[in-house]
Amino acid sequence: MMNLVPTRYDTADADQLEAGLAAATTAIREGELVVMPTDTVYGLAADAFDAAAVGRLLDAKGRGREMPPPVLVASEATLDALATSVPPWARDLVGHYWPGPLTIIVREQSSLQWDLGETRGTVAVRMPHGPVALELLARTGPLAVSSANLTGRPAATNADDAAEMLGDKVSVVLDAGPTVDDRPSTSVPISPVRPGRAPVDLRFTLEVPRARCLELQRRRGRLALALQFRKGQLTGWKKDWRLRRPFPF
Repeated sequence: MMNLVPTRYDTADADQLEAGLAAATTAIREGELVVMPTDTVYGLAADAFDAAAVGRLLDAKGRGREMPPPVLVASEATLDALATSVPPWARDLVGHYWPGPLTIIVREQSSLQWDLGETRGTVAVRMPHGPVALELLARTGPLAVSSANLTGRPAATNADDAAEMLGDKVSVVLDAGPTVDDRPSTSVPISPVRPGRAPVDLRFTLEVPRARCLELQRRRGRLALALQFRKGQLTGWKKDWRLRRPFPF
């Protein structure tokens, strides 16, 4: 990958915002990489339907195909264009938490002409909250977006850190100032691991009689989301529970 000198735009300035969005849109369409702000951390973005661009994204981060990037979308309606067999309870979650830091892992549409890596037929989808991200997505369509950092280093929470790690690999940096939260989104696997079972998080699952409570941990000992299931159906959820006891990873 050739070394680039990115153009940086301050999105707090109206003129630079429009110029930056136009430049980022052009860069994406030409298969180049862009640093963009989201409501969690800064992201490294590529056209989700450009396999070569997605490959450059993974290479820039030092990541292999076994770790495919999530896809960000501009609206809930796009979910049905990317995913199939989305259950009603998952749509309830999307309706409640989108736009926001909730990523759902769903079965991808078999007709999609893309290559995100070794997805095993699934795709992680999120609609971020934030005017710059949403406007860029409205112009470009779905983007493959991973945290703007080199693998093994902390995710960038400002444009300076993102540019320091990835600046020679991107064409455009959209600078919206520091992010308000340094935690990644909460991921919920939608497709059951086994037929008839509720989704199982890879980190830990708390079993209760005739029900299943799926608790998804973020940093600093706080749970961002707790889902309650009964007979495979979502019966309720809560946000920001405090851990009463430690859970293993």
